Amino acid sequence: MLVEALGYVGLPGRDLEEWAEYGTRFLGLELAERARSSLAFRMDERQRRIVILSDAAAPVFGWEAADADALDALAARIERAGVAVARGSRALAAERGVADLLVLDDPLGNRLEIFHGAAVADEPFRPGRPISGFRTGALGLGHAVLTVERSESVLPFYRDVLGFGLTDWTVRPFRANFLHVNQRHHSLALIETGKNGLHHLMLEHFMLDDVGQAYDLALGVEDRVAVTLGRHANDLMTSFYARSPSGFLVECGWGGRTIDPARWRAREVMAGPSLWGHERNWLPPEARAEARALRLKAAADGLREPVQVLPGNYEVAG
Repeated sequence: MLVEALGYVGLPGRDLEEWAEYGTRFLGLELAERARSSLAFRMDERQRRIVILSDAAAPVFGWEAADADALDALAARIERAGVAVARGSRALAAERGVADLLVLDDPLGNRLEIFHGAAVADEPFRPGRPISGFRTGALGLGHAVLTVERSESVLPFYRDVLGFGLTDWTVRPFRANFLHVNQRHHSLALIETGKNGLHHLMLEHFMLDDVGQAYDLALGVEDRVAVTLGRHANDLMTSFYARSPSGFLVECGWGGRTIDPARWRAREVMAGPSLWGHERNWLPPEARAEARALRLKAAADGLREPVQVLPGNYEVAG
Protein backbone atom coordinates (compact mmCIF):
# COMPACT_ATOMS: atom_id res chain seq x y z
CA MET A 1 0.00 0.00 0.00
CA LEU A 2 1.28 3.47 -0.86
CA VAL A 3 -0.09 4.88 2.42
CA GLU A 4 1.45 2.89 5.27
CA ALA A 5 0.13 4.34 8.53
CA LEU A 6 -1.59 7.18 10.34
CA GLY A 7 1.57 9.03 11.33
CA TYR A 8 0.38 12.16 13.13
CA VAL A 9 -2.69 14.28 13.78
CA GLY A 10 -3.21 17.98 14.36
CA LEU A 11 -6.27 18.62 16.51
CA PRO A 12 -8.12 21.85 17.28
CA GLY A 13 -8.03 22.79 20.95
CA ARG A 14 -8.67 26.26 22.35
CA ASP A 15 -7.74 25.50 25.97
CA LEU A 16 -4.08 24.46 25.83
CA GLU A 17 -3.73 24.25 29.60
CA GLU A 18 -6.61 21.78 29.83
CA TRP A 19 -5.13 19.80 26.95
CA ALA A 20 -1.71 19.72 28.64
CA GLU A 21 -3.28 18.13 31.72
CA TYR A 22 -5.54 15.79 29.73
CA GLY A 23 -2.75 14.64 27.43
CA THR A 24 -0.19 13.90 30.15
CA ARG A 25 -1.99 13.06 33.39
CA PHE A 26 -4.89 11.21 31.77
CA LEU A 27 -3.73 9.80 28.42
CA GLY A 28 -0.11 9.33 29.49
CA LEU A 29 1.42 11.22 26.55
CA GLU A 30 4.65 13.16 26.88
CA LEU A 31 4.39 16.92 26.40
CA ALA A 32 7.33 17.51 24.07
CA GLU A 33 6.79 21.12 22.98
CA ARG A 34 4.74 24.03 24.25
CA ALA A 35 4.28 27.18 22.15
CA ARG A 36 1.94 30.13 22.31
CA SER A 37 -0.71 28.52 20.11
CA SER A 38 0.17 24.81 20.13
CA LEU A 39 1.20 21.75 22.10
CA ALA A 40 3.11 18.77 20.69
CA PHE A 41 2.83 15.35 22.34
CA ARG A 42 5.01 12.27 21.96
CA MET A 43 3.87 8.68 22.43
CA ASP A 44 6.96 6.81 21.20
CA GLU A 45 10.35 7.54 19.60
CA ARG A 46 8.89 10.07 17.12
CA GLN A 47 9.38 13.77 17.85
CA ARG A 48 5.65 14.36 17.70
CA ARG A 49 2.52 12.33 17.11
CA ILE A 50 -0.33 14.53 18.36
CA VAL A 51 -0.33 18.31 18.02
CA ILE A 52 -3.00 20.54 19.57
CA LEU A 53 -3.58 23.77 17.63
CA SER A 54 -5.47 26.55 19.41
CA ASP A 55 -6.12 28.49 16.20
CA ALA A 56 -7.24 25.51 14.06
CA ALA A 57 -10.86 25.09 13.01
CA ALA A 58 -10.59 21.45 11.92
CA PRO A 59 -8.28 18.44 12.32
CA VAL A 60 -5.27 17.59 10.17
CA PHE A 61 -4.53 13.92 9.43
CA GLY A 62 -0.95 13.00 8.59
CA TRP A 63 -0.75 9.79 6.56
CA GLU A 64 2.69 8.22 6.15
CA ALA A 65 4.32 6.99 2.94
CA ALA A 66 7.42 4.78 2.85
CA ASP A 67 9.79 7.18 1.08
CA ALA A 68 10.14 9.92 -1.53
CA ASP A 69 9.34 7.55 -4.43
CA ALA A 70 6.13 6.41 -2.74
CA LEU A 71 5.17 10.03 -2.09
CA ASP A 72 5.72 10.91 -5.76
CA ALA A 73 3.68 7.87 -6.84
CA LEU A 74 0.84 8.96 -4.58
CA ALA A 75 0.96 12.51 -5.96
CA ALA A 76 0.64 11.17 -9.50
CA ARG A 77 -2.18 8.80 -8.53
CA ILE A 78 -4.13 11.58 -6.81
CA GLU A 79 -3.69 13.93 -9.77
CA ARG A 80 -4.90 11.23 -12.20
CA ALA A 81 -8.06 10.95 -10.11
CA GLY A 82 -8.72 14.65 -10.64
CA VAL A 83 -8.12 15.60 -7.01
CA ALA A 84 -6.22 18.82 -6.28
CA VAL A 85 -2.93 18.12 -4.46
CA ALA A 86 0.00 20.40 -3.66
CA ARG A 87 3.53 19.88 -2.37
CA GLY A 88 3.91 21.23 1.15
CA SER A 89 6.41 24.01 1.73
CA ARG A 90 9.76 23.44 3.41
CA ALA A 91 8.56 25.56 6.31
CA LEU A 92 5.51 23.32 6.77
CA ALA A 93 7.66 20.17 6.53
CA ALA A 94 9.95 21.57 9.24
CA GLU A 95 6.95 22.44 11.41
CA ARG A 96 5.58 18.91 11.07
CA GLY A 97 9.01 17.32 11.59
CA VAL A 98 9.04 15.44 8.26
CA ALA A 99 11.24 15.36 5.16
CA ASP A 100 8.51 16.17 2.62
CA LEU A 101 4.73 16.15 2.35
CA LEU A 102 1.69 16.54 0.14
CA VAL A 103 -1.36 18.62 1.10
CA LEU A 104 -4.92 17.90 -0.05
CA ASP A 105 -8.52 17.71 1.14
CA ASP A 106 -10.79 14.70 1.23
CA PRO A 107 -14.34 15.06 -0.21
CA LEU A 108 -15.62 16.26 3.18
CA GLY A 109 -13.03 19.01 3.41
CA ASN A 110 -10.82 17.26 5.95
CA ARG A 111 -7.20 18.34 5.50
CA LEU A 112 -4.84 15.48 4.71
CA GLU A 113 -1.05 15.62 4.73
CA ILE A 114 0.79 12.67 3.22
CA PHE A 115 4.44 12.63 4.25
CA HIS A 116 7.63 10.64 4.54
CA GLY A 117 10.74 10.91 6.70
CA ALA A 118 9.34 11.61 10.19
CA ALA A 119 11.94 12.88 12.67
CA VAL A 120 12.96 10.74 15.64
CA ALA A 121 13.63 12.30 19.04
CA ASP A 122 17.04 12.23 20.69
CA GLU A 123 15.61 11.20 24.07
CA PRO A 124 13.51 8.14 24.96
CA PHE A 125 9.75 8.53 25.39
CA ARG A 126 8.80 9.58 28.94
CA PRO A 127 5.08 9.09 29.61
CA GLY A 128 3.13 11.73 31.48
CA ARG A 129 1.93 9.15 34.00
CA PRO A 130 3.12 5.60 34.73
CA ILE A 131 2.01 3.49 31.74
CA SER A 132 3.58 0.66 29.76
CA GLY A 133 3.57 2.65 26.52
CA PHE A 134 1.63 2.71 23.26
CA ARG A 135 1.47 0.19 20.45
CA THR A 136 2.69 2.17 17.44
CA GLY A 137 5.65 1.38 15.13
CA ALA A 138 4.61 0.14 11.71
CA LEU A 139 0.96 0.21 12.84
CA GLY A 140 0.99 3.99 13.20
CA LEU A 141 -0.27 6.03 16.12
CA GLY A 142 -3.69 4.33 16.28
CA HIS A 143 -6.85 4.98 14.30
CA ALA A 144 -9.19 7.85 13.49
CA VAL A 145 -12.95 7.59 13.05
CA LEU A 146 -14.88 10.19 11.08
CA THR A 147 -18.59 10.85 11.19
CA VAL A 148 -20.05 11.31 7.71
CA GLU A 149 -23.41 12.34 6.30
CA ARG A 150 -23.23 9.67 3.61
CA SER A 151 -20.59 6.96 3.33
CA GLU A 152 -20.82 6.94 -0.47
CA SER A 153 -19.57 10.53 -0.61
CA VAL A 154 -16.17 9.71 0.90
CA LEU A 155 -15.53 5.93 0.91
CA PRO A 156 -14.50 5.76 -2.80
CA PHE A 157 -11.89 8.48 -2.23
CA TYR A 158 -10.06 6.59 0.51
CA ARG A 159 -10.51 3.18 -1.10
CA ASP A 160 -10.00 3.93 -4.80
CA VAL A 161 -7.82 7.06 -4.81
CA LEU A 162 -5.60 6.59 -1.74
CA GLY A 163 -5.72 2.79 -1.90
CA PHE A 164 -7.00 1.99 1.60
CA GLY A 165 -8.29 -1.56 1.99
CA LEU A 166 -11.82 -2.28 3.23
CA THR A 167 -11.59 -4.54 6.28
CA ASP A 168 -15.26 -4.93 7.16
CA TRP A 169 -18.50 -3.07 7.62
CA THR A 170 -21.62 -3.06 9.77
CA VAL A 171 -25.13 -1.65 9.25
CA ARG A 172 -26.59 -1.91 12.77
CA PRO A 173 -27.09 0.16 14.90
CA PHE A 174 -25.37 2.53 12.45
CA ARG A 175 -23.62 2.12 9.11
CA ALA A 176 -19.85 1.97 9.42
CA ASN A 177 -16.93 1.08 7.14
CA PHE A 178 -13.50 0.11 8.51
CA LEU A 179 -10.37 0.58 6.38
CA HIS A 180 -6.80 -0.62 6.79
CA VAL A 181 -3.43 0.54 5.45
CA ASN A 182 -1.25 -1.95 7.37
CA GLN A 183 -1.73 -4.86 9.75
CA ARG A 184 -3.81 -2.82 12.19
CA HIS A 185 -7.44 -3.91 11.72
CA HIS A 186 -8.34 -0.36 10.77
CA SER A 187 -6.52 2.96 10.70
CA LEU A 188 -9.63 4.81 9.52
CA ALA A 189 -13.34 4.23 9.94
CA LEU A 190 -16.37 6.10 8.60
CA ILE A 191 -19.61 6.05 10.60
CA GLU A 192 -22.77 7.41 9.06
CA THR A 193 -24.42 9.79 11.53
CA GLY A 194 -25.87 12.50 9.30
CA LYS A 195 -23.08 14.99 10.01
CA ASN A 196 -19.40 15.33 9.13
CA GLY A 197 -16.65 15.56 11.74
CA LEU A 198 -14.11 13.76 13.90
CA HIS A 199 -15.77 11.17 16.12
CA HIS A 200 -12.74 9.74 17.91
CA LEU A 201 -9.05 9.00 17.93
CA MET A 202 -7.90 5.60 19.24
CA LEU A 203 -4.66 5.09 21.19
CA GLU A 204 -3.68 1.48 21.96
CA HIS A 205 -1.79 0.62 25.15
CA PHE A 206 0.55 -2.31 25.63
CA MET A 207 -1.06 -3.40 28.90
CA LEU A 208 -4.73 -3.89 29.80
CA ASP A 209 -4.06 -2.40 33.24
CA ASP A 210 -3.23 0.92 31.56
CA VAL A 211 -6.75 0.99 30.15
CA GLY A 212 -8.34 -0.02 33.46
CA GLN A 213 -6.45 2.65 35.38
CA ALA A 214 -7.36 5.28 32.78
CA TYR A 215 -10.98 4.19 33.21
CA ASP A 216 -10.72 4.79 36.95
CA LEU A 217 -9.25 8.23 36.27
CA ALA A 218 -12.04 9.02 33.80
CA LEU A 219 -14.74 7.91 36.26
CA GLY A 220 -13.40 10.50 38.69
CA VAL A 221 -14.22 13.37 36.30
CA GLU A 222 -17.89 14.22 35.76
CA ASP A 223 -19.16 13.31 32.29
CA ARG A 224 -15.72 12.26 30.97
CA VAL A 225 -16.75 8.68 30.10
CA ALA A 226 -18.68 8.79 26.83
CA VAL A 227 -18.66 5.03 26.07
CA THR A 228 -18.30 2.50 28.86
CA LEU A 229 -15.72 -0.28 28.99
CA GLY A 230 -16.38 -3.00 26.42
CA ARG A 231 -14.95 -5.15 23.62
CA HIS A 232 -15.44 -4.66 19.90
CA ALA A 233 -16.76 -7.43 17.68
CA ASN A 234 -14.54 -6.70 14.68
CA ASP A 235 -11.10 -5.46 15.84
CA LEU A 236 -11.54 -7.25 19.22
CA MET A 237 -10.23 -4.21 21.12
CA THR A 238 -11.03 -3.87 24.82
CA SER A 239 -11.56 -0.17 25.39
CA PHE A 240 -13.57 2.77 26.64
CA TYR A 241 -14.06 6.27 25.21
CA ALA A 242 -13.40 9.55 27.02
CA ARG A 243 -14.50 13.04 26.06
CA SER A 244 -11.60 15.31 25.17
CA PRO A 245 -11.32 19.04 25.96
CA SER A 246 -12.22 19.67 22.29
CA GLY A 247 -15.41 17.61 22.35
CA PHE A 248 -14.39 14.65 20.18
CA LEU A 249 -13.69 11.33 21.89
CA VAL A 250 -10.47 9.47 22.62
CA GLU A 251 -10.66 5.67 22.70
CA CYS A 252 -8.24 4.11 25.19
CA GLY A 253 -7.74 0.52 24.06
CA TRP A 254 -5.78 -2.70 24.41
CA GLY A 255 -5.58 -5.98 22.50
CA GLY A 256 -6.49 -4.91 18.97
CA ARG A 257 -6.53 -7.47 16.19
CA THR A 258 -3.95 -7.47 13.42
CA ILE A 259 -4.65 -8.77 9.91
CA ASP A 260 -2.72 -9.85 6.82
CA PRO A 261 -3.76 -7.23 4.23
CA ALA A 262 -2.72 -9.49 1.32
CA ARG A 263 -5.04 -12.30 2.42
CA TRP A 264 -7.86 -10.47 4.17
CA ARG A 265 -11.32 -10.52 2.60
CA ALA A 266 -13.83 -7.83 3.56
CA ARG A 267 -16.97 -9.01 5.32
CA GLU A 268 -20.08 -7.71 7.04
CA VAL A 269 -19.97 -7.89 10.84
CA MET A 270 -23.38 -9.20 11.82
CA ALA A 271 -23.00 -9.06 15.62
CA GLY A 272 -22.98 -5.27 15.78
CA PRO A 273 -20.10 -3.13 16.96
CA SER A 274 -19.43 -4.75 20.37
CA LEU A 275 -19.40 -8.19 21.97
CA TRP A 276 -20.16 -6.67 25.36
CA GLY A 277 -20.15 -3.29 27.10
CA HIS A 278 -19.58 -0.05 25.17
CA GLU A 279 -22.79 1.66 26.21
CA ARG A 280 -22.74 4.54 23.72
CA ASN A 281 -24.12 7.63 25.40
CA TRP A 282 -23.69 9.63 22.18
CA LEU A 283 -26.26 7.55 20.29
CA PRO A 284 -29.93 8.56 20.13
CA PRO A 285 -32.23 6.41 22.33
CA GLU A 286 -33.51 4.10 19.55
CA ALA A 287 -30.00 3.30 18.33
CA ARG A 288 -28.79 2.73 21.92
CA ALA A 289 -31.61 0.25 22.41
CA GLU A 290 -30.71 -1.54 19.18
CA ALA A 291 -27.04 -1.69 20.17
CA ARG A 292 -27.98 -3.16 23.53
CA ALA A 293 -30.22 -5.75 21.86
CA LEU A 294 -27.32 -6.82 19.62
CA ARG A 295 -25.04 -7.25 22.66
CA LEU A 296 -27.65 -9.31 24.48
CA LYS A 297 -28.06 -11.52 21.41
CA ALA A 298 -24.27 -12.03 21.31
CA ALA A 299 -24.44 -13.10 24.95
CA ALA A 300 -27.40 -15.41 24.35
CA ASP A 301 -25.57 -16.97 21.38
CA GLY A 302 -22.40 -17.42 23.46
CA LEU A 303 -20.35 -15.40 20.97
CA ARG A 304 -16.68 -15.52 21.97
CA GLU A 305 -13.42 -14.34 20.39
CA PRO A 306 -9.81 -15.07 21.41
CA VAL A 307 -8.05 -12.33 23.35
CA GLN A 308 -5.39 -10.71 21.17
CA VAL A 309 -2.38 -10.85 23.51
CA LEU A 310 0.92 -9.89 21.90
CA PRO A 311 3.79 -12.40 22.07
CA GLY A 312 5.93 -11.42 25.06
CA ASN A 313 3.29 -8.88 26.15
CA TYR A 314 3.81 -9.74 29.82
CA GLU A 315 7.43 -8.51 29.57
CA VAL A 316 6.51 -4.96 28.55
CA ALA A 317 5.68 -3.82 32.08
CA GLY A 318 8.96 -5.13 33.52
